[in-house]
Amino acid sequence: MIKVLRLGHRLGRDARISTHCGLVARAFGAEEIIFSGDKDTKMMNSIENVSDEWGGDFFVRYEKNWKKIVEDFRGVKIHLTMYGIPLQKKIKTIKKEGDLLVIVGGEKVPGEIYNITDYNIAVTNQPHSEIAALSVFLHEYMGEKYVEKKFKKARMKVVPQKRGKKVKNL
Repeated sequence: MIKVLRLGHRLGRDARISTHCGLVARAFGAEEIIFSGDKDTKMMNSIENVSDEWGGDFFVRYEKNWKKIVEDFRGVKIHLTMYGIPLQKKIKTIKKEGDLLVIVGGEKVPGEIYNITDYNIAVTNQPHSEIAALSVFLHEYMGEKYVEKKFKKARMKVVPQKRGKKVKNL
């Protein structure tokens, strides 16, 4: 099981970034995304609507107290940060660990997050977005399983094509 915790969402500033974190989490195989920071029902509803249309059992929720989520999680806590250990050095170990809570930052990551997680992992030690970090991490962790994943109760499906775009209603 994979859960994603998005730290520090800000109303009026982060809706697009946070939405994309949710979409990446869902598409790449996570079961849930939890938002902290400002509660943004509209943003969370947009992710839930995608899940309703495109299928799958993906949960979206808000928790004001991010620290409670981290402390209560029974599994491995991964903080994605450019200051961490390179992903390639730890991915084999992480794959053997079991349930994951993947933590992605927002405006300012609280310093204590670096000490209360099991791993601080970098997909690169250069500045980059939390969306990029999450997608690269989940790709490396899942392998290609997410590409073949069947989303239950989907009402729509992409029909892959060389050119153009086609969506099939189910």
